[in-house]
Amino acid sequence: MTLNYTVPEYKRLRVIIDTDAACEADDPFAIAHGVMSKKFDVKAIFAEQFGEPSTTKRSYDEIITILDAMSISIPVFMGEEGTLSQVADKEISPAASFLIEEAMREDEKPLYVLCIGAITNIASAIKKCPEIISKMTVVWIGGQNLDHCVSGHREFNAGNDIEAINLVVSSGVEFWQIPNNVYGSMHIGLAEIQKKIYPCGKIGKHLLDNMLSYNASECAGWTAGESWSLGDNPAIGVALEPNCGGYVYREAPIFNDDTTYRFEEGRPMIRVYTSINSRFVIEDFICKLQLLYETEDMEM
Repeated sequence: MTLNYTVPEYKRLRVIIDTDAACEADDPFAIAHGVMSKKFDVKAIFAEQFGEPSTTKRSYDEIITILDAMSISIPVFMGEEGTLSQVADKEISPAASFLIEEAMREDEKPLYVLCIGAITNIASAIKKCPEIISKMTVVWIGGQNLDHCVSGHREFNAGNDIEAINLVVSSGVEFWQIPNNVYGSMHIGLAEIQKKIYPCGKIGKHLLDNMLSYNASECAGWTAGESWSLGDNPAIGVALEPNCGGYVYREAPIFNDDTTYRFEEGRPMIRVYTSINSRFVIEDFICKLQLLYETEDMEM
């Protein structure tokens, strides 16, 4: 089957997905969602680090696995192999170089950079070429609830590069934040994944198998047991439909090392999502996957 509709060209977006794809189980769902969406002209996918040696390469390999399972060809670029401070004296990564090139290219379609992990690659590009700040919208999954942040609770994406997120939110770039109280609301049961997603070809099998493998590992001690939060898919959702959640505009916070905030007057304004329509986002993903990849029911 196929998606029997078109998106008018003037409504389409250029999109780059920046992802720590191998860190846990929800990134692959967001990547698959993004590359299936007709509104998006996906220019590239960037591999992002997640706080340990060689994690950028692990993310890169997972991105390739996802695209191969979907029989889709999209450029994939290695990102910075460490935090912003760790790579300060090195040449910028292929990912950061591509972002500069794409942002500076003349195109009527606006550029959206969807960041579902640490934000090192985007910070590296901005640091190298501040001219790109006015030429893109950055959507980021990360950070704590601005009104109820908790000391001692390290939010993963922010915590993997505090310097990078502070550089980006302080830059004046158009910035949409989806914090942990919002992205954590994207609940889906493992049974629903088995019933609705697993039958969808190689990619459906990979999504379930990867989820079950991670859920059974020692790394998943924070999960409830037989459910998951597809916490990265809201980045896709708000780019598809900016009003699929409530939001406010706030002065950008300054991130402390423990991912709590401090606030100062005169900071750039950012959009902060306060809610998300999980029904729209999750069902849009599942329906696209079924229409494009569903095969006969597979035996577990």
